[in-house]
Amino acid sequence: MRDQRNYIQALRGPILVLGASGFVGANLFRQIAAVRNDVFAVVRTGKNWRLDDVSDDRIIACDLNDQASARNLVRSVGPQTVFDCVAYGAYSFEEDAGLIHQTNYTALVHLVELLRAQPFSAFVHAGSSSEYGLNCSAPAEDAVCSPNSHYAVSKLAMAHYLEFVGTQKQFPCVNLRLYSVYGPLEDTSRLIPNIVRHALRGELPPLVDPRTSRDFVHVDDVCAAFILAAAKMNPELYGQHFNIGTGQRTTIADLASVVRETFSVRQEPQFGSMEGRQWDLPDWYADPRKAQALLGWQAVVPLADGLRSTAAWIGSLSAEQLAGATKRLAGQPRRSVSAIIACYKDAQAIPIMHERLTDTFRRIGIDYEIIFINDGSPDNSAEVIRAISQRDPRVLGITHSRNFGSQMAFRSGMELSTKDAVVLLDGDLQDPPELIEQFHQTWQQGGFDVVYGRRIKREMPWYWGMMYKGFYRVFAAFSYVNIPLDAGDFCLMDKRVVSWLLNCPERDLFLRGLRAYVGFRQTGVDYVRPERMFGVSTNNLLKNIDWAKKGIFSFSNAPLTMLTSAGSVLLALSCVVAVVVALLRLFFPDIAPRGITTLLILILIFGSLNLFAVGLVGEYVAKIMAEVKSRPRLIRSALIRHGESTELLPDGKVR
Repeated sequence: MRDQRNYIQALRGPILVLGASGFVGANLFRQIAAVRNDVFAVVRTGKNWRLDDVSDDRIIACDLNDQASARNLVRSVGPQTVFDCVAYGAYSFEEDAGLIHQTNYTALVHLVELLRAQPFSAFVHAGSSSEYGLNCSAPAEDAVCSPNSHYAVSKLAMAHYLEFVGTQKQFPCVNLRLYSVYGPLEDTSRLIPNIVRHALRGELPPLVDPRTSRDFVHVDDVCAAFILAAAKMNPELYGQHFNIGTGQRTTIADLASVVRETFSVRQEPQFGSMEGRQWDLPDWYADPRKAQALLGWQAVVPLADGLRSTAAWIGSLSAEQLAGATKRLAGQPRRSVSAIIACYKDAQAIPIMHERLTDTFRRIGIDYEIIFINDGSPDNSAEVIRAISQRDPRVLGITHSRNFGSQMAFRSGMELSTKDAVVLLDGDLQDPPELIEQFHQTWQQGGFDVVYGRRIKREMPWYWGMMYKGFYRVFAAFSYVNIPLDAGDFCLMDKRVVSWLLNCPERDLFLRGLRAYVGFRQTGVDYVRPERMFGVSTNNLLKNIDWAKKGIFSFSNAPLTMLTSAGSVLLALSCVVAVVVALLRLFFPDIAPRGITTLLILILIFGSLNLFAVGLVGEYVAKIMAEVKSRPRLIRSALIRHGESTELLPDGKVR
């Protein structure tokens, strides 16, 4: 232990532990933080149960899949040592192939390229024994790899990249191929914690085929390998791979035997009563000789001692903590929410919106993020958002190059949101954030995919209220989709609804209509819409007429149908009038209509009708023109995270 403390003190700082909310990352961060005060836990959103007691000033929220966020992280911290414990796809329910490769390879390549551009000491990557795939029986590090899952392919790709930048570009990095790590802070639904939990009750859980083998290595040994690799980093190690395992082949039957002996369990194991994972293989264990030769590392914690330490940790958990430590591997509840706020001339309201949203989300007890979109606001909204993001890592700011309108602001936020649902709000506080609690409850318990706010009353002059109500009813009557009455943009939408909305290619957006168009299960929650807290509304009669046109021309063919009907009726009427006038001229010339007045009236009526018809058709043609030009829907000029504003290029990369 004294030697490890010395190695930790020898590391060059600042130190980052990426993926610190995970099992290995949390243990590694805690061991280093016990010695150093310049180590930071990097998490995707916020700290979870593994980091509950860690001070907020040691936590950095950064989604590495977001290039601007990664750049801000490197630029603001200037790390010298990075331990990469980021991974996605190791659990059976993590099946999104695109996200697996993005998280385990693409995002990390971008991060390493950022680190290469500055003075740097050591990058230690948590690889996986899955890289060997089918060739998994004590392979040496230079053995042929035959990956048999997307996770294995992504990990192997990162391993090859590190070998390239290490050996060819002299980047100080190593890849640790971890075997079956276990110990405190592991999800209690995983094999070792699960079998220990049952053993403490004098029983055994369902088990897979007894011949299936693993190389169980304690997390303390793994953390020691990370620290040794960073402390001993030198050109001889650059780009090298190391197997981190005990080298012992332990079958499930062996494990059950050790558990029964260690915890005095009398129950006989029920092998084969649990289905194995798709990529499980019968013999899966390490050859750790290279790690011992070059790093001076070897596993020292016996399996029985590791099981006891896991049992001690489980025994120290309260019922609430134990529930937090148990990951639901199937049917995980949809919990997290992204709040997306469209801001235009709302600088005074933004801090209050942030405070009320934070209070609401904390009261609900969910994971969340807050995305403010500064839609070309002429006030100091961008600076207000930057100051808030410096204090709150859950805040992301998006600055548009000009005002694109609230609909595009919402789309901009939805494109960058990362949670299980989004809530759309106007930045003027007319959409009460406290209503999100009822939205969330309806979404969670009622099985609805969309929960929208229904404005039963507005705090405004009565005539404006009547005009709004009239519009919604006319819109609903004309539209070819079922539009809810009195429902604005304020709503909660499930991630799959958001995905379908983002698949709609149109540029002239009317989100409340699109929301109805995509369907799914929807319901409304009644509320009274208050007046703006600050300033005056940017809406006026002309803008409201434009809104009405946007909605009707986007979701209704009724105006064109009415023109066709009116033209048909007038044509028929004209024919009848022509026949009548002709007959009168022939048989009753004294009473037949004559003179310029009659002619002018008819020309005026039909001319006005023609102009009106051309105008209606022109509205549809204008919408077609906007679509076929294919101009960018919106232009993000900057992203704001952690108090830093990063300028963006047209391809989305940072400047």
